[in-house]
Amino acid sequence: MKTIDIKGDNYFGNWTRSRSACRAIIIKDGKILLSYETATDQWMLPGGGLEEGETREECVVREIAEETGYVVRPASECLLEIDEYYEDCKWPSFYYFCEITGSTETKLTPQEQEVGMVPKWLPVEEIVKIFSRHQDYADTDEMRRGMYFREYTALTNILDEYRNKEE
Repeated sequence: MKTIDIKGDNYFGNWTRSRSACRAIIIKDGKILLSYETATDQWMLPGGGLEEGETREECVVREIAEETGYVVRPASECLLEIDEYYEDCKWPSFYYFCEITGSTETKLTPQEQEVGMVPKWLPVEEIVKIFSRHQDYADTDEMRRGMYFREYTALTNILDEYRNKEE
């Protein structure tokens, strides 16, 4: 598994807090499943925080069901770890290819409900293009800039490796 470090300009040089997350890449008919915030016009790969006593695989399955209503199973080992460092925090994200095996009801948090989170499918190249514009948010929305940069880095690395294996 490849690990990539992303250090924000505001990183203190050491971290005292950490929160791990697991994220899914689900591709079907040339499209990627995303979580979309209708109120903020913000895209992200579905996934979220690892809970105490939970494996990474259990986390990605739970998070995808809660956010999108799809039941999935990881179709790969962890493909990539991206460790983000901001202020005194380390934010590891673990990425998995997943396959849809069924459906269930979503269980959105109050915050996810407030931003109008819905699952959406977008063509692979379109979402890579959206995430590639991460620097457009540098002066207005540092959180979105960082998230889009993380997702762009993850997708380009994973998709490049995926394409190389298919050749």
